[in-house]
Amino acid sequence: MRLIDRLAGIPLCALITPFVKLRDWWRQRRVSSDKPNRVLFIELSEMGSAILADPAMRAAIDEGAEIYFLIFKSNAQSLDLLQTVPADRILTIDAGGLVPLALDTWRCLRRIHKLKIDTVIDLELFSRFTALLTGLSGAHRRVGYHNFHGEGLWRGGMLTHKVHYNPHIHISKNFLSLIHATFSNEPEIPFSKVRIDDTLTQLAQAQVPEADQQAMRERIEQFASKQGIEFDFDKAPLILLNVNASELLVQRRWSQIQFSRLADQLLERYTDAIILLTGSPQEFDYVSQVQLLSRNSRVLNFAGQVKFNELTALYSIARVMVTNDSGPAHFASVTPLRTVVLFGPETPALYGALGGRSRAITAGLACSPCVSAANHRKTACKDNVCMQAIQVHDVFEVTQQQIEENA
Repeated sequence: MRLIDRLAGIPLCALITPFVKLRDWWRQRRVSSDKPNRVLFIELSEMGSAILADPAMRAAIDEGAEIYFLIFKSNAQSLDLLQTVPADRILTIDAGGLVPLALDTWRCLRRIHKLKIDTVIDLELFSRFTALLTGLSGAHRRVGYHNFHGEGLWRGGMLTHKVHYNPHIHISKNFLSLIHATFSNEPEIPFSKVRIDDTLTQLAQAQVPEADQQAMRERIEQFASKQGIEFDFDKAPLILLNVNASELLVQRRWSQIQFSRLADQLLERYTDAIILLTGSPQEFDYVSQVQLLSRNSRVLNFAGQVKFNELTALYSIARVMVTNDSGPAHFASVTPLRTVVLFGPETPALYGALGGRSRAITAGLACSPCVSAANHRKTACKDNVCMQAIQVHDVFEVTQQQIEENA
């Protein structure tokens, strides 16, 4: 995807930019004075960003906008957790191959024009594809990040409202700066000259029926029983370890041996607990290595056992989750679950989970973080010492604190 974005994206952005600017000049709507009505958010590739962008989406709703969202089909379930965007206003693109990608892109652009979307907000930092979608949307208000004099990704001149991406504040505040630009009555160069308070990034919480939580408890007790393990939720904590990380940045992985050692230490302290190793069905084999490396039979491979829409029920009944910096940290933030999140190539200052129930751990190496908007989230690193330098004992101590505080 990055190769296509570079090889095709640069010439297409250069080719389409003059036509987009000519259209704006013809309409004389480079900066429209009417209020945004139908607002389309575009964030294709990061499931966790659908959670981090939720305060921005709710801010747009508070301004009276009718919001829509465009996302890759494989990631669309992330919008179900908080249901801020009605299901019939979620547009998807199938990225399973070049042909479905091209066909779905054409279909989505036609629907965007048919819906008469007047405002598009491009949440992406790195994608020329979303910049092209924004420019071709036909919306007369197009808001997104522009590199100005920076060294970040060049994405052409598709925007009417150019926002400065601030690499020193949390991404949720950067998303809110797009909302300020969208509803501003006065042009700014650059947007957004406004202070964004921490209170504005507070997350809504998922509503999980007690019946769903009880059904999940019974499933887990049965799952453990089939493997010869007795477990009682009233007597011991349920601990989750999310041991994998997205293929987009494998350097975010803490090693399997370190996770297994953490599991063993936790079960030495909480002897009646069970530890579920979570993940997708495709991650079963990777997760199974942690189970094999552990000395304790109460470490169970739970990968593929729950559907995405059941995650909130699982997270609502667990005591704590330790995870690499990945989507589950953000999915958990809409539930009461306390988390411990391990950071290396990226930083919690920008991408930490919202909500106040998460503790971040980083080794603080001089080279870390090494990926950013300026380098298209690419790194030359083949040896993620920043993750392996995180000590098992330190993670154990923080995890224990989270368990006791959530007792």
